[in-house]
Parts: sequence; structure tokens; C-alpha cells
Amino acid sequence: MYDLNFFLQQLSNGLTRGSIYALIALGYTMVYGVMKLINFAHGELFTLGAFFGYTLLVTLGLAGSLGPPLAIGLSMIMVLGLVALAGHLLERVAYRPLRHSDRLAAVVSALGASIFLQNAIMLKWGAQYRAYGADLLPNVVFRVGGFNLPLVRLLVFVAAVVVMAFLHAFIHRTRLGLAIRASAIDQGAAKLMGIDVRKVIALVFVIGPALGGLAGLLVGLYYGQINYNMGQLYGLKAFTAAIIGGIGNITGAMVGGLLLGLLEALGEGYVSVAWKDALTFVVLIMILVFRPTGLLPERVAEKL
Repeated sequence: MYDLNFFLQQLSNGLTRGSIYALIALGYTMVYGVMKLINFAHGELFTLGAFFGYTLLVTLGLAGSLGPPLAIGLSMIMVLGLVALAGHLLERVAYRPLRHSDRLAAVVSALGASIFLQNAIMLKWGAQYRAYGADLLPNVVFRVGGFNLPLVRLLVFVAAVVVMAFLHAFIHRTRLGLAIRASAIDQGAAKLMGIDVRKVIALVFVIGPALGGLAGLLVGLYYGQINYNMGQLYGLKAFTAAIIGGIGNITGAMVGGLLLGLLEALGEGYVSVAWKDALTFVVLIMILVFRPTGLLPERVAEKL
């Protein structure tokens, strides 16, 4: 018998999980859109955000001294800034010296940066799981009919959607956003129009990692525990979401992340938890076969 409440439960779970994937996927797609390069260290920047949040909320005890609402809001802002700085340093050290080299050199540098960051996180915070704690947010559950919506799920989804809305407005309604879109379409033409492409590249390496770091904090709040190598799985899922939506397309990354989260949640609920990842990648293969550029492909410049 069809259970509407169970469907709504899985739907809310999928949207929450998908919004996290979307935030991480935006980091991949912004860097790829401008540089045509996959930042393989992005998953570790996401993990770094989770551990920065853990340090602020648990180790330093901001939640106890400021109260959960103010502490979480302040932690979000600080994590955005700290991971943005880490992304800027990563671009200067691992990518900028190889900007005019063969693309394979940049890929190898990205993989090296990923290994370095993962081991640095393990050495700093340890290899064991770290718990955010169940008392950071009040255990409030909103009940509509037979449908339960926990406060933490609502917070994660709303925070992710608000950040994505601001990013969408920034990219489409500001001069800097116009410069990013122009550089993504044709760097040569953008330079002729007076756009400093080097600064644009530096900017996307600030915005993309910041979004990934915020997603790491939200994962810690949502699931309650984090680990030094969790960026591998989440990075792979977010990369899949970016491909589904159309790698290089910002709106596509958002759509792909939400769709991937829904597929996983509905697969868990109606098929099997053991098969949820397999179902996700079956859908990915089908999209690559029938629509290789993704659901919302990147706009490319016409060559005359």
C-alpha cells in the first residue's frame, strides 16, 4: 500500500542530502567552467570545512558560550572565510605555477594536493571519527499530519538553498559574475574585453572551496560525526552530480546535486540501502550515454 508520509519523509531526506551535494558540486563546476580542470583536492577542502566547524563549535566551545543559534551562524561565516583562504593558497601553490604547462601536470598537482591535505587533516585531528555532539541543536521535530521534519534537516536545507540563491544572483547580476561567465566561455575574448582572467581564476578558487567548506560544516551538523577521509566519497558524489547537471554549468550543478540526493533517498526507501549507490551510477551511465553533456550543458563559444 502506498504510504504518502513515508514518501514525504524520503523526499525531505533527499532534498537535504542533495542540497549538500549541490554545494560541493558548485566548487567543481566553477573551477572547471573557467579552467577546464577538475580540482581533485576539492573533497579535502570540504573535509577541512567540517573539521574547522568541529574545532569552532566543539573544541573551542562556541556553542556553549554563545548559544547554538549564534554559534552556528558565526561558525558558518568563519568556515566560509577559512576554507576560502585555504582554496586561495591551494591555487597559488598547486595551480598557478603550472598555468601554462600541460594540463596533465595540473591534474597530477591536484592529486598531490589532495593526498597532502588528507594526510594533513589526519595528522592534525586524528584518524578516528569526531562527533559534533547531539546538543548543538535542540531536538525539535515539526509534525505535519504523519510527516516528521527534524529541525536540523530544515536548517541544512534552508542554509544550502539560501547560499545557492546568493551565488546564482552574484553570478548573473554583478560585474564580477559577468567576468566569471565571460572567462568561462572564452578566456581569450575576455582578455580582449579588459577582464583580468588571472583574478577571475583566483576568485573561483575562493568561492568554490568556501561553498565546499560550508557543506562540510552542514554534514557535521546533519550526521553528527566526521572523518578525515570522508571527502573521497562526498567528492565523488558531488562530481557525479556536476556531471549529471552539466559540468561547467552552475545551475546544472544545483539541479544535479538535488536530483542525486533524491535518487539516493528514494532508492534507499523503495529498493535497498545496499543498492542506492549502484542505482545512482546506473542513472549516471544512462545520462552519459543518452545526454553526454548533462541535463544542462555548459555554454561554449562558437568558433568562426
